[in-house]
Amino acid sequence: VQLQASGGGLVQAGDSLSLSCVLRGRHASYTAMGWFRQAPGKEREFVAVINGSGDERRYADSVKGRFTISRVNFKKTVALQINNLKPEGTAVYYCAARAGGGLRVGLDEYDYWGQGTLVTVSS
Repeated sequence: VQLQASGGGLVQAGDSLSLSCVLRGRHASYTAMGWFRQAPGKEREFVAVINGSGDERRYADSVKGRFTISRVNFKKTVALQINNLKPEGTAVYYCAARAGGGLRVGLDEYDYWGQGTLVTVSS
């Protein structure tokens, strides 16, 4: 499985942004997909995850109500809609895939990672 994230950019606080991650490879539609982020000087952290069928989701407490993860399996795409961006949301956002499925939040529980897309939020 190969992942390619896109959609980052420079935005103002309060703006919305949609990130996209394209999956390439066999059985890509059956993997659980997650989004993580790494702010400058901080460790990478869990943001959201969606299961293979797209009917179960899990979010970090810090993003609940503002972030929405979704997937379109026939397009092999997973999206992260971010609303009401805050300056602390400045980070490189990574998509990741877990071959075993499940709504996991640990970095070491994911098998494949994309290259990341930078989101910069100005105040």
